[in-house]
Amino acid sequence: MPHLVFLTTRAAQRLCAVGVGAFALISCATTSHTSSTGMGAGATGAEPAATMPRPASARIGNDIRWFRSSAEQRAAFLQAYRVAGERLVALSEGRSRGTWGVILDADETVLDNSRYQQERALVDSGYTEASWSRWVARREATALPGSLTFIRDVQTRGGRVAIVTNRTAAECDDTRANLRAEGIEADVVLCKAETSDKNPRFAQVAAGVNGLLPLEVIMWIGDNIQDFPGMTQAPMRTAPDSAYTDFGRRFVLLPNPMYGSWERNPLP
Repeated sequence: MPHLVFLTTRAAQRLCAVGVGAFALISCATTSHTSSTGMGAGATGAEPAATMPRPASARIGNDIRWFRSSAEQRAAFLQAYRVAGERLVALSEGRSRGTWGVILDADETVLDNSRYQQERALVDSGYTEASWSRWVARREATALPGSLTFIRDVQTRGGRVAIVTNRTAAECDDTRANLRAEGIEADVVLCKAETSDKNPRFAQVAAGVNGLLPLEVIMWIGDNIQDFPGMTQAPMRTAPDSAYTDFGRRFVLLPNPMYGSWERNPLP
């Protein structure tokens, strides 16, 4: 392996004056380069930073890698839906068919949109409303591990399935079509109308909506703390452990390291 010798700019300039082979010629061209202001790097006392385009693989963050390719992601979702299924048996026991139901979020709860996240990362960009709407229209989100089995179990036992999502009303038809393409036949899909607060739509489900009878909601499943009734980031971050009693019982939280309402939280 050839040895590399690192020279200061002044030393390189002295070598350039006398000429030291082809390597020196290349180095001289580099040290004599001027900035867009017409001042050489030596005039400011700082060497210009070399800029190399990042390889495509380096643009994919660990959050997306974990969600798209890890065994842990699959295990976590199957585990969560298995817990939900076990709780479903206990919570639905003795209830009449069609009188109770389960509410689920859509994105990163039932539907996997990590491909959208990856595509945006590859072009060094993040979420935009326009790019997201185009993704929804493609109807290419896939069912997350365990979700389809759980939803069919709810319906087999006589429960109703309501999906309450913050996709917009304009995106609702594509969302329903995407769900059906993945084998998910929800009894009702409620998209965002005026507010991202889901509590009014939770109340709609309980009161009876889209031809459904009033329902007793026995379980909520989501990937965001705001997918659960009456909960938001600020108070729950500092709440005592007793405030989380329903998690693992009536509430099942799924992992999503890619995005969420937690992104706005200040670090301790």
